[in-house]
Amino acid sequence: MKLHHTLGLALFLAAGGVWAQHSDKEMKEDIARHRAMAAAHEAAAKCLESGKKDEVCEKELQAACKGLAIGKYCGMKHEH
Repeated sequence: MKLHHTLGLALFLAAGGVWAQHSDKEMKEDIARHRAMAAAHEAAAKCLESGKKDEVCEKELQAACKGLAIGKYCGMKHEH
C-alpha cells in the first residue's frame, strides 16, 4: 500500500518556527487543515480494514485531500 503518513522530525521542528510567524487566522486555518488531513488518513485506514484494495483506498484518500495537502499521499509518507 502506498498510503504514507510519517512526518520527519526535521519537518516537524521547522514547522514550529513557521507557525510562530502565522496570524491567529492563519493558525486556525492550519489547525483545520491538519484535522482534515488526519480525518482523511483515518478514513483510509478504515477503508483498508474493510478489505478494500489498496488502489481503491488510495484513490479515496487522494479525493479527500484534493486541494488540502501537498503530494499524492495527503502530505504524509511512510515506508513499505
